[in-house]
Amino acid sequence: MKEPLYRRVNTRARHVHHDHGGDHRHQRNTKRERASDRTRGSMGPRARRGLDYTPLFRFLLGKIGAEWDEVYNEAAARLDSPDPIHWLVARQPHERRDRVRIGEASYYSGLYVDDDNRLQVVDPELGVDDLEPTCPCCTHTFNGVRFTRKYRQPPP
Repeated sequence: MKEPLYRRVNTRARHVHHDHGGDHRHQRNTKRERASDRTRGSMGPRARRGLDYTPLFRFLLGKIGAEWDEVYNEAAARLDSPDPIHWLVARQPHERRDRVRIGEASYYSGLYVDDDNRLQVVDPELGVDDLEPTCPCCTHTFNGVRFTRKYRQPPP
């Protein structure tokens, strides 16, 4: 069996944002909610936190030009959920983007499936030299490679 295409991240470390709370606690005991709804409603699905899908993104970028059905089946079998596949791979032509931002400062090439059912890059000419950081404090990357251009402060 092959390794999964995601990894667990230490969520107990300092400066890790957990995005906890707020979902159910703001709904219960409101005037809009009837008493019978309070006892029947569920708190909803728990959010999955602490997962890094960088191995999936590298896997997909390494399969450019390959048969999409085979790529999808292998990736889906090695994931906890197939949803992150479509963070990079556009399902419809109007969803295609030349670059996709994942997280705060990580960018990846946008992908799509062509008419021959092969995985392709939306803009193959786009490279790390074409992108500029949006802030001076973060390390911005494109497909895992650090941006070569420096941050330029906008004019006042």
